[in-house]
Amino acid sequence: MIATTPRVDRQFSFVGGGTGQWFIDDMRCVVGEPLTAAPMLSIIAGRIEQPPAGTSWLLRGITSNDRYVIREEKVALVSKQEGLGREASSLAALIPIRKCAAWWALAHDERRAIFEAQSEHIAIGLRYLPAIARRLHHCRDLGLDEPFDFLTWFEYAPEDAATFEELVQILRASPEWAFVDREIDVRLSRPVRDVV
Repeated sequence: MIATTPRVDRQFSFVGGGTGQWFIDDMRCVVGEPLTAAPMLSIIAGRIEQPPAGTSWLLRGITSNDRYVIREEKVALVSKQEGLGREASSLAALIPIRKCAAWWALAHDERRAIFEAQSEHIAIGLRYLPAIARRLHHCRDLGLDEPFDFLTWFEYAPEDAATFEELVQILRASPEWAFVDREIDVRLSRPVRDVV
């Protein structure tokens, strides 16, 4: 008999609409076309094919292996980052990003050079761990009809809100961001859970 492990769904659906676990406090179009306004966000583990009634938008992504990361960086990230769902993390951000065709025309090593050697994306992110928790979702892996290439989900405590603002400002000023042709910045909140 072959032992099997439970399947972990790596696909996630982000549904902007009238219901959800998170209140959408602000939604700003940084570059490109905006998303339709929505009051709430629901995050569902799994792929939703048809949006529920009342949906303003549906974004899908899949978690994957780390890309552009060398062993030393991976060890550093794993040792510092904490998981999502922490009690104090009542604020969140969903940042969907699409990069231009020029980015995808580059070879992997050329993208890595811009991502880390020039932009220091990983080194910058490490400075903000563990205060800011994050999970990256790849959209291109689901097909080229997805409106974004990446969905990054961040969670943090209210006392780390200024720290998060600093992080996104530094990343947006990096050479990597010259390749971004669509970006939305969705800020969210949820009630702090009662600790028993």
